Amino acid sequence: MLTLDDVKKIAAAAEAEAIANNWAVVISVVDDGGHLLLLHRLDGAPLMSAGIAPAKAKTAALGKRDTKIFEDIINNGRIAFMTVPNLDGMLEGGVAIMVDGQCVGAVGVSGVKSTEDVQIAKAGIAALGL
Repeated sequence: MLTLDDVKKIAAAAEAEAIANNWAVVISVVDDGGHLLLLHRLDGAPLMSAGIAPAKAKTAALGKRDTKIFEDIINNGRIAFMTVPNLDGMLEGGVAIMVDGQCVGAVGVSGVKSTEDVQIAKAGIAALGL
């Protein structure tokens, strides 16, 4: 499971990546059940990103995979997938944190291009040294 220390490491590294690229984003970290552990809104981040980032993180955690997979399913024509209960963040930018094949949580980022959101999330997760 993620500890408070883990969450702080993720947040610091993700924030550093965002600041290094001059990106104003919201960073969220959730546990394996999709429960919010951290919400970090950088100055200038879009207001709506405060809702999108945690939704992406929750979706990645509950789905045990990165949210790009779900976005691709929908974009490839399976629009009925949008009716899946409890998954509101089916946009690229949610990254599952996997340890020995188990999902222990996820990071969701929103505020810039989706590939940049992923870059920030992965930088945060990399700080754990998994």
